[in-house]
Amino acid sequence: MNFQQIAKKINAYERLMRLDKPIGILLLLWPTLWALLIAGNGKPDWIVVLIFVTGTVLMRSAGCVMNDIADSQYDGLVERTQHRPLPNNEVSKKEAYVLALILSLVAFGLVTLLNFLTVKLSIIALFLAATYPLTKRFFALPQAYLGIAFGFGIPMAFAAIHDHVPPVAWLMLLANVFWAIAYDTAYAMVDREDDVKIGIRSSAITFGRYDVLAVMVCYAMTIGLLAVVGYQLQMSLLYYFGLFFASGVAAYHYSLIRLRDRVACFKAFLSNNWLGASVFFGLLAHYLMSLYF
Repeated sequence: MNFQQIAKKINAYERLMRLDKPIGILLLLWPTLWALLIAGNGKPDWIVVLIFVTGTVLMRSAGCVMNDIADSQYDGLVERTQHRPLPNNEVSKKEAYVLALILSLVAFGLVTLLNFLTVKLSIIALFLAATYPLTKRFFALPQAYLGIAFGFGIPMAFAAIHDHVPPVAWLMLLANVFWAIAYDTAYAMVDREDDVKIGIRSSAITFGRYDVLAVMVCYAMTIGLLAVVGYQLQMSLLYYFGLFFASGVAAYHYSLIRLRDRVACFKAFLSNNWLGASVFFGLLAHYLMSLYF
């Protein structure tokens, strides 16, 4: 195999892991960072943070590979996914299985540096990541399952720092479920016509003509639950300013998705990064103020 062939194969692996599309990493990372800040009272151990950030990248990559393995027979039939490495035969299924296994093992190896409760929770997280693609075959709201999978870093973060998972962590996980339904429904609106043809389930199909309303209700539930979290933890106004900006991002998304244009819906999905960032920087501002002023 010459250099050009090696470079082409590496590029195919990168695209299979979606390293060329970091939005998924960010949507997985923001809730974990929220939890690490809260669990660490604004000063989480940086070794723990590094383990979680690295593990997030690894598990998101592994999840994308698992998803493409499960969807390999469908991706070639969908406009947005027809050029992915598996349907294009740039990567074999055997290579994909090996890659997913290596990524998962490295991520698990990192988790073993933490306490036993976190290790046990990581096994559940792996199960969620591996089984999410299958829910699209039979579950009317696979986006809700995705929200649990994408938010499971929340209880793991509390477990890593406190060796137990307090009720507020589960409340945050519920908020993340509603957030995932919101952003992934906008994402599913892009593929709705293709999904109907091939028999894939999604919230966009389930909600039907109420899809836009459902997305906005889920955003409202997300912000509302995070406000309850702030109330329970006696957060300052700085945290609520973060929620205010997050609400502004959600309102902007309404202007994007209300006409159900594919390009605009995809843009709304991508800009959810700013909603997660708004909550994070609200938390960060609160803790910086409480720690240094």
